[in-house]
Amino acid sequence: MARILVVWFGVLIVASFGLVSAGFTFEPTCIDDETVGQARTGSEIREPQIVEAEEVPVTQLRKGGGHFEATVPTYVHVVTPDGVEGNVPLSKVREQVRVLTLSFGGAYGGVDTGFSFRLVSADWTVNADWYNAGPNTKGEREMKQALHQGGANALNIYVTTAGIYLGWAYFPSVVKSESRAYLDGIVVDWKSLPGMGLYPNFDLGFTATHEAGHWLNLYHTFQGGCNHYGDYVDDTPPQRTPSFGCPEGKDSCSDPGLDPIHNYMDYSDDPCYDQFTAGQAERMQDAWNFWRA
Repeated sequence: MARILVVWFGVLIVASFGLVSAGFTFEPTCIDDETVGQARTGSEIREPQIVEAEEVPVTQLRKGGGHFEATVPTYVHVVTPDGVEGNVPLSKVREQVRVLTLSFGGAYGGVDTGFSFRLVSADWTVNADWYNAGPNTKGEREMKQALHQGGANALNIYVTTAGIYLGWAYFPSVVKSESRAYLDGIVVDWKSLPGMGLYPNFDLGFTATHEAGHWLNLYHTFQGGCNHYGDYVDDTPPQRTPSFGCPEGKDSCSDPGLDPIHNYMDYSDDPCYDQFTAGQAERMQDAWNFWRA
């Protein structure tokens, strides 16, 4: 039995229920089992490889108009194997959601994307299989079937050990599938939450910012390397390779512009991150209007 403790608008609710198997297999929308970069957190790998996202139809681009604001209802699910390891407190959950709002709002640098995040509820579950589950596994499917809340506009954050990764996400087009929409959301390693002090290079809460960028249809800045299309955003300079640490002056492509190492969608260390661009904001807004609004 999975034991769940829920905080909903300040009210504690305790629930117990058996596990339900998904009973089917599927191909993930935006991840596979290959990896693209070794994060500098010991044995942790940054995330599974991002594969091709679905593009918003050209006829639907910029339908939201010039001014954009969206408040994302956010549900946080903390999963621990034993009630001790990874049992982050509500204060850390609230701080993580605050960091999402600040980073997407341009508080650290870059543009205000128009997105903010509102914590609706948080719950705590004791389940070792879910805690250790990787992407495209029975454990992930069971966890998300049991815990996922809200509709296409809601961000579900699963705080686990994230398998061997720092985190992973699904592109927004997953919500089109009635049989797979429950997979929507992001998974992050609990040690990446703000101020945990266990990953010195990755504990400012920007792993969640990075994964939420994918959740809103952003590619990595190094997507496609130095080719013409890259990450499909015009104002992020071409970038051949992911960045690690904070390599000032890195320039991996012959096209104008240094590599955007301070962008949340590179693989830099958390202290190096400080921005989304206007082009990324437009891409996220278009994805929101088409799939999530």
